[in-house]
Amino acid sequence: MKLTVLGIYGGYPYAGSASSSYLLQSEDGFNLLLDAGSGSLLALEKYLNPFELDAVLLSHYHHDHASDIGVLQYYYQLHPGEKRQSVLPIYGHNQDFISFANLSMDGITKGYPYFDYQPLDLGPFEISFLRTQHPVPAYAMRITEKATGKVFVFTADTAYFEDLVDFSRDADLLLTDTNFAKDKTGRKWHMTSEESAQLAQKSGAKLLLLSHLPQTISHQQLLTEAKEILSQTKLAEVGLTQKV
Repeated sequence: MKLTVLGIYGGYPYAGSASSSYLLQSEDGFNLLLDAGSGSLLALEKYLNPFELDAVLLSHYHHDHASDIGVLQYYYQLHPGEKRQSVLPIYGHNQDFISFANLSMDGITKGYPYFDYQPLDLGPFEISFLRTQHPVPAYAMRITEKATGKVFVFTADTAYFEDLVDFSRDADLLLTDTNFAKDKTGRKWHMTSEESAQLAQKSGAKLLLLSHLPQTISHQQLLTEAKEILSQTKLAEVGLTQKV
């Protein structure tokens, strides 16, 4: 499978980049939009016709991860063209009933719930979920491509906690929420560069990709700090394509 980075920032779009959003494509051409932060529809159009999406999967409903769901629905409603899916499936948790209900737009999109107690069988992927430590319900995702056995783990938004280690075990690619430098103190709802690297090291991940990045801290500083622990670390950059 292949991951293309569409948006890298947490909180809000910045310097021409969208907030959190990624395109995951299987070997057989299944196109999954993973999160849909602000600006992600414009970013997606540079790499894929939105009508070629097979599904959308949301980690949670904070605006920097889900705000472009509404404009994606309007695109499907108003833009001419032949759609791969006549009604686009959008997967999200149902712990927020209003946000979950808004995933459905009659004849345009349909919301489907996922659960942390059972895997989701989605086309070429098997996906398991782990609730993270965040102010609202949010879920990390472990996505296995059934044909190849390759594993991609996305932590979504979370503070560091030990359950993430087993959940990320032996991932071929680990994409982490890295919103702070290692000197961050006090209450945290996101990981530091050091914590992301420690998670990757403990779990045996083959490659670490830092994303959900801050606007006011040097990304090169975050990369340097993470590489002090794990050399197999890269920065998410808009347009970066990573084979898993």
